[in-house]
Amino acid sequence: MNDADAASERMLERAIERAIGAPVRILRRAPLGGGSINDTTHIETTQGAFVVKAHRRAPSRMFQAEADGLNALRASGTTLAIPRVIAVGADEPGAPSFLVLEYLAAVRRRADFDERLGRGLAELHRAGADQFGFHTDNYCGATRQPNPWTPKWIDFYGESRLGHQLRLAADASLLSPTEARQIDSLIARLDDWIGEPSSGPSLIHGDLWSGNLHAEEDGRPALIDPAASYAHREAELGMMTLFGGFSARVFAAYDEAFALEHGWRDRNPLYQLYPLMNHLNLFGGGYHSQVMDVVRRFS
Repeated sequence: MNDADAASERMLERAIERAIGAPVRILRRAPLGGGSINDTTHIETTQGAFVVKAHRRAPSRMFQAEADGLNALRASGTTLAIPRVIAVGADEPGAPSFLVLEYLAAVRRRADFDERLGRGLAELHRAGADQFGFHTDNYCGATRQPNPWTPKWIDFYGESRLGHQLRLAADASLLSPTEARQIDSLIARLDDWIGEPSSGPSLIHGDLWSGNLHAEEDGRPALIDPAASYAHREAELGMMTLFGGFSARVFAAYDEAFALEHGWRDRNPLYQLYPLMNHLNLFGGGYHSQVMDVVRRFS
């Protein structure tokens, strides 16, 4: 271990010590698979096991924003397992930013996993707010996600979700001027297809694909890596249906616990458009055709 790595490890140990009030020494590390943005590690320490997410060039407050999202999900009353935040690394010159979380051991999914997931998501989405947004901006992947408090869903989704992604893609020349105008026109006409949710703003995970879901040790579904906000709950389903990995039983159990509004599947591609545009901005042109397929469908 070089001097820089040793200094980073000691900084991490001190952060955990301050959080739990006991001396800590890291014994072992093992990389964890998952997302493409951060380095994620399982550490064994003299005070137990933790998960550490680290990034040497993390955007400002990225991990604090994730911690805020996790805390909101934990406070929602859902029966889903949400890892407890242990410590957030302060920004220090030359040192990686980091987030230390409770380690939730993964196990094989039980027979009732999908039903528990659907019910737990319904419980999460019943946690509401007076307006759409969140108390801080956060990140979906490495893309900043603006969350200004906004009274109307149409305005929030059009400006702070689709409009934000459109500006990023246009600035990066990922869309032609004609394509950018088509998307801008779609945003201007969103209320032709989507409306205000009858249940009001719902707390959503915000980046719920199968890689951010696992089975916790007691069999509960567990959610990690949120991009949380108070939104239309159908926006959660857009991400869930985009890449698959969620069975029909999940959606049926959800609907039984918190009935979905009529026609949600017809609106679903409009809610898939946000993560598709985010993937276009993060990973490039491979998502271009999928973005424009949705746009043409509603043009």
